[in-house]
Amino acid sequence: MRRAIAASPERADPDRRTETLRTEFPFELPRGYVDESGTVHRDGVMRLATARDELVPLRDDRVRENSAYLSVVLISRVITRLGSIEDIHPGVVEDLFASDLAFLQDFYRRINAEGHTRAAVTCPSCQENFAVDLSGGGRLGES
Repeated sequence: MRRAIAASPERADPDRRTETLRTEFPFELPRGYVDESGTVHRDGVMRLATARDELVPLRDDRVRENSAYLSVVLISRVITRLGSIEDIHPGVVEDLFASDLAFLQDFYRRINAEGHTRAAVTCPSCQENFAVDLSGGGRLGES
């Protein structure tokens, strides 16, 4: 269910015919969203945010009254699926456990921050440098 967009050929590496832009990222919540029937939903998909996603919540009266509500509205705009739920709205995000909301806020920052989800790290034991993909949806520190 990932969408990809071909990059402009003149901007692409001469050795590559086309580049793709990954716009959707799977995740797994630490605890999970419990719906009205008691079903727990942990797996989901978050898409990259657009400028509109970050601007529209600023006009929301709930955000104007309480700036902390901004993350609830913003997260609800960029999650495209949570378990079998595809209609993600602020009410769903409000009912998440605090640890799951914190996870999603961090995940949002990681996938939207610099246009990539790879980070350079150094092994604390052997001091070897390598890159890790942060978009796997797992918790940090897990492989």
